[in-house]
Amino acid sequence: MEEVTKVPPPVLERRVRQRQTTVSVLKSKLKQGVTCSVPRVRSTLTGFFPVVRWLPKYKLQEYVWGDLMSGVIVGIILVPQAIAYCLLAGVQPIYGLYTSFYANIIYFLMGTSRHVSVGIFSLMSLMVGQVVDKEMFMAGFDLDEDSKASGLVFNASLGTNLTIGTPHSVELMGVQCGKECYSITIAAALTFLVGVYQLLMAVFRLGFVSVYLSAPMLDGFATGASFTILTVQAKYLLGIKIPRHQGYGTVVVTWFNIFANIHNTNLCDLITSAICISILVAGKEIQERYKDRLKIPLPTELIIVAGATLASHFGELNSKYGSSVSGHIPTGFIPPQVPSFTLMPRLALDAIPLAVISFAFTVSLSEMFAKKNGYTVRPNQEMLAISFCNIIPSFFHCFTTSAALAKTMVKDSTGCQTQISSLISALVVLLVLLFFAPYFFALQKCVLACIIIVSLRGALRKFKDVPAKLRASRDDGIVWMVAMSATALISVELGLVVGVVFSMICVIYKTQNPKVSLLGKASEIDLYEDVEEYKNLMPPPRVQIFRFQAPLYYANKDSFLRSLYKAVGVEPFLELTKRRKEEKKAQEMSSKQIKANGDKSNGEVVIGLVQRELDFHTIVLDCSAIPFIDSTGMATFEGLVKEFGEIRVNILLANCNTSVIDILQKDNSLGKMTKT
Repeated sequence: MEEVTKVPPPVLERRVRQRQTTVSVLKSKLKQGVTCSVPRVRSTLTGFFPVVRWLPKYKLQEYVWGDLMSGVIVGIILVPQAIAYCLLAGVQPIYGLYTSFYANIIYFLMGTSRHVSVGIFSLMSLMVGQVVDKEMFMAGFDLDEDSKASGLVFNASLGTNLTIGTPHSVELMGVQCGKECYSITIAAALTFLVGVYQLLMAVFRLGFVSVYLSAPMLDGFATGASFTILTVQAKYLLGIKIPRHQGYGTVVVTWFNIFANIHNTNLCDLITSAICISILVAGKEIQERYKDRLKIPLPTELIIVAGATLASHFGELNSKYGSSVSGHIPTGFIPPQVPSFTLMPRLALDAIPLAVISFAFTVSLSEMFAKKNGYTVRPNQEMLAISFCNIIPSFFHCFTTSAALAKTMVKDSTGCQTQISSLISALVVLLVLLFFAPYFFALQKCVLACIIIVSLRGALRKFKDVPAKLRASRDDGIVWMVAMSATALISVELGLVVGVVFSMICVIYKTQNPKVSLLGKASEIDLYEDVEEYKNLMPPPRVQIFRFQAPLYYANKDSFLRSLYKAVGVEPFLELTKRRKEEKKAQEMSSKQIKANGDKSNGEVVIGLVQRELDFHTIVLDCSAIPFIDSTGMATFEGLVKEFGEIRVNILLANCNTSVIDILQKDNSLGKMTKT
């Protein structure tokens, strides 16, 4: 019988890499950055305005009908939403139309996504409205739209019961500014800051900030904000005139004020709201049920707006029943104005969450629909595009924008091929701005609130998915619940902060308490796996193989040591202490025995350290699941070698990746520690 010779495993030799010095790298990048040539200028311009690249290649016969159809439909949806979301933003309806018009044109020129619809978004409008209301309140303006608040309201920011006073004006840049002027001035200054922050993020490549906005956190944040939007709009459904609450706990305080003033409900608004919500929900249900048969979405919002405006005008609902209406919406454009720089220092912190959320939603939606339709987008260019969608319109009395999921899905489902559809949508809004805006004078605000509330159905439905989220991933489900609760019960801005911090705490907790295991070998093959997860695995004789599935760094080194000691059943310091106690005890007994035998020597007995027999003589640390270690992790390895060496147990490292090997080789204090 022939002997089978074992072939030794191949020895891998590391490549020798010569790293460039920091100075040479900086010089190279600087030289590349300042180099100017005609091709480089052309490439920069076409990169900054992607429309120059794709528009000459536009396939007219293939694309035009899809773009025309989606553009008209989105424009029809956009007009009532642009007017409605101004209720959230705390500005007049005309500014919502301006915002939709300019944002669509700028993104047409600068965006790289073919399907994203940029414009008014309910969450952005809510966040803008909260900042506007805060500044208006501090300036002494009446936050009630029509007249004094009906009855007594509670405002926790003052902790007192108060009655709202009459509107007044303030001096701004040498001009007396009334309520409407001051509100849009605040919104425009805030929008300018948001755009500048996004531009800086694009220039300095700070898009990585969005990685801290996990999907469950963003989902919970959006759901909590949706509940806040519903709460803010509830007073319009009932026709109750109460100002927006300033401070934390908007949801709780607003519902308290609503129930405290429920007896002042306007029956006309209540009946109108019930009819509009019924029609809108029915239209949405029909759209969802027969979406395969319907080639275009039902223009339910436009039908409701047209019908309700006619009913309000001819029924004289404002004069006869006191129903709150939109009021005069002028035609044409207002001359551009530089945003107020005097307000910006007070708005600097408020603009940060808007900038991050606006950018995150835009980039994530553009990448999502690009992947779905088989093309690529440039995230950094998307950041530039959304930044200029905020900077430039801020000079034209607009407020913060971002990509909107609902309208983007409509564009995708109605055959959109390019951003020509955004240009068509802007033209639809332009027609309203030039000709049809005054016809919305009699449109009731409760109708606009119904449009907003029904548009939140998708977000509010996610409450029923909570059990499934918890079953799929308990950590993600808890993150969703914390972000949603903090956003709804505290405030939108703090909800975002709480969600991000809690998500990071969950990640840190996972690295501090990772899965650990002892490995065993499968029979006849060199495969080692977790003995608790797989059957028929045998640990090597007198060897313990330990796997730690996380990076080893300063925050989890104690967890690493505890789990290792527990897994192998030996803690070196305690084992050494036991041996020393046994040695001392043996010395004492030996001394007593010698004295009892009458030995006249000096009575000193030298006994070596008692050697206790352990079940193993070697511990192999499987480092395959350790992506990196820091100096604390290195010191932990050194301590293990020393501590186990004192009880005659060897420490070996196996399956180290190159980054861990490099750190081990750079460290000179490991002595003869074996690296395999």
